[in-house]
Amino acid sequence: MKQTAPAAMRNRDPILSVLAQLFPTPGVVLEIGSGTGEHAVHFARVLPHLTWQPSDVEPGALASITAWRDEAALPNLRAPIVLDVLREPWPIDHADGIVSINLVHIAPWEATIALFAGAARLLAPSRIVYLYGPFRFGGAFTAPSNEAFDRSLRARDPRWGVRDVDAIADAARAAGFALDGMFAMPANNHSIVFRRS
Repeated sequence: MKQTAPAAMRNRDPILSVLAQLFPTPGVVLEIGSGTGEHAVHFARVLPHLTWQPSDVEPGALASITAWRDEAALPNLRAPIVLDVLREPWPIDHADGIVSINLVHIAPWEATIALFAGAARLLAPSRIVYLYGPFRFGGAFTAPSNEAFDRSLRARDPRWGVRDVDAIADAARAAGFALDGMFAMPANNHSIVFRRS
């Protein structure tokens, strides 16, 4: 059953412009938390040199990703895998990069730590973890809308919330990743890039 997310349509091309810079050569990109699957189809279609591996933990999302993939019939878009970053081992033995869009704020903090720990096991040196979403910088929100979003997230689940880039960088560093770049994106979002040391 195909699902759609209006935000996915709005943010896919700004994200694509960054991904095209980060992944210029052929390789396998693991997308963690692929949601509806719309991003996976779009990125695989426009970046045919990449093999795109979508994943999610929610059955509804996995069904939607499968439906979008079946319709698109792209040779470089793999079937989705069930991947919970908190459960080891991950069901994939090779990737050349990891992309995670709008995940770290809609998950417990332990998921961010586990994401980098898993990435350290999976990725070779110099490979990239790319995060997209709303973030705080030095404890401060970049816009009132992000502060309101943070309150709504914490009301739904106290373990959720807009994460601070400094805290994420500390978690990344502990797993062997260095902050490699940041890009301001539309709607008060950012692209954050970490590279394995």
